[in-house]
Amino acid sequence: MSGNDPEDDIPGGAAALGGAAMGAPRPGGAGHLDDGVPAPGEAGGIPRPLPVPAPAGAPGRPPALGAALREAVLAALVALGLFLPLVGLRTEPGEGGLVLRTRWADVAILVALAFAGRFLLALWHRRHRSAAQRAWSPRLPSWIGRVVAPLLLLLGLALPFLPGVGRYELDLAVLVATYVMLGWGLNIVVGLAGLLDLGYVAFYAVGAYAYALLALNLGLSFWICLPLAGILAAFWGVILGFPVLRLRGDYLAIVTLAFGEIIRIVLINWVSLTGGPNGLSGIPRPTFFGLEFGMGGGPDTFAGYFGLTPSPLHRVIFLYYLILALALLTNWVTLRLRRQPLGRAWEALREDEIAARALGINITTTKLTAFALGAMFGGFAGAFFATRQAFISPESFTFIESAIILAIVVLGGLGSQLGVAIAALVMIGGFEVFRDLQEWRMLVFGVAMVTIMVWRPRGLISTRRPTVSLGKARAISGDLVGEGRG
Repeated sequence: MSGNDPEDDIPGGAAALGGAAMGAPRPGGAGHLDDGVPAPGEAGGIPRPLPVPAPAGAPGRPPALGAALREAVLAALVALGLFLPLVGLRTEPGEGGLVLRTRWADVAILVALAFAGRFLLALWHRRHRSAAQRAWSPRLPSWIGRVVAPLLLLLGLALPFLPGVGRYELDLAVLVATYVMLGWGLNIVVGLAGLLDLGYVAFYAVGAYAYALLALNLGLSFWICLPLAGILAAFWGVILGFPVLRLRGDYLAIVTLAFGEIIRIVLINWVSLTGGPNGLSGIPRPTFFGLEFGMGGGPDTFAGYFGLTPSPLHRVIFLYYLILALALLTNWVTLRLRRQPLGRAWEALREDEIAARALGINITTTKLTAFALGAMFGGFAGAFFATRQAFISPESFTFIESAIILAIVVLGGLGSQLGVAIAALVMIGGFEVFRDLQEWRMLVFGVAMVTIMVWRPRGLISTRRPTVSLGKARAISGDLVGEGRG
């Protein structure tokens, strides 16, 4: 090159310049630093790779077997502390009073199962998944959602007409669909906007009491009260959103939890309006365009108008399709909003609020719209709950309801509509399946939750995955930088 070219003054040109930071030669002599000392990793100007720390699992690290044994022993000790008083000691009625019985064999079996299960699980994690892979749950192929979702929809539409489906199955389906709708509503707040809400049941209660009071005191029909209940719940969502605009994480969760408890306590103490602990009864049922679901068979009834034999299943089927339509409306609105700028703003807020603010996103309106929309769908579900039960009381809106709805969202996968639906089906339907096993139902439920969080920590169907991840570490030198690999 000509003498005026700046690269002539640097050995190796741009390649050496790029590799200087990586241990390549610097000016002052090939393969030497400015003071003439050989550069690290260099010998006579020949680039050599920098040393790279040994990866996990390489020789010199503690063996996986020992670490797995330590974890298994710790799990066995925890299991021993839990099962010793719960299973090992039992009081039974005997002559003259209660007799203490011991069941050490059962305790030993449970502790052994805990030890073996944790040992095998630890080995599987350490041998088949690296530390980086454990941080991210494997994502299911995209075609699964495109196949499973239509199948679930077709099954839901045809459920009342399937052979063997009776009153019990339809009542259970109505309950599951109600929690699916509640899960999708909370998914807007928690899954999309990243706002941890532990008081979501408050909006559920506002919708239920709004419909009950409007229907009982003003005589309004269900179809008029339904949107009004949603609007009132959205209003209270905005009221909650304003004080918590600057709160995040645990502090936000504590405030929303307190809000839910405040609503419940107000419902208990405002006896003149809400009936207090006794609740409200005689709530009107919905009609099909003015046709009652009565057993008389008159011309003003559903069965009489369509020439059908009066049956109590008609009302249940109507309620089932009503909650199914409300749930599908919630899903459709959520999916549409996710593709709009508002949905992108929610996701940006969820990932990094400071970065979202720096990008010009209005954090105030973004949070308030998430609270308002999530509360509105909760209000719709509450109005349906009131008209289905025909009776409501504050005991129906305790914190455990918020915990169940949040568990559905977390286990299903934050931001995943299909995952929330599957989680609601498994959790709510699973409760009913194990209803006869009162002593073991909560144990099975807890084991299932722990298993899901261990094997799929991001939920059943995760929609969040890293766009940039660290690949396998390797040594680079100035030559690789010159080739564009650095």
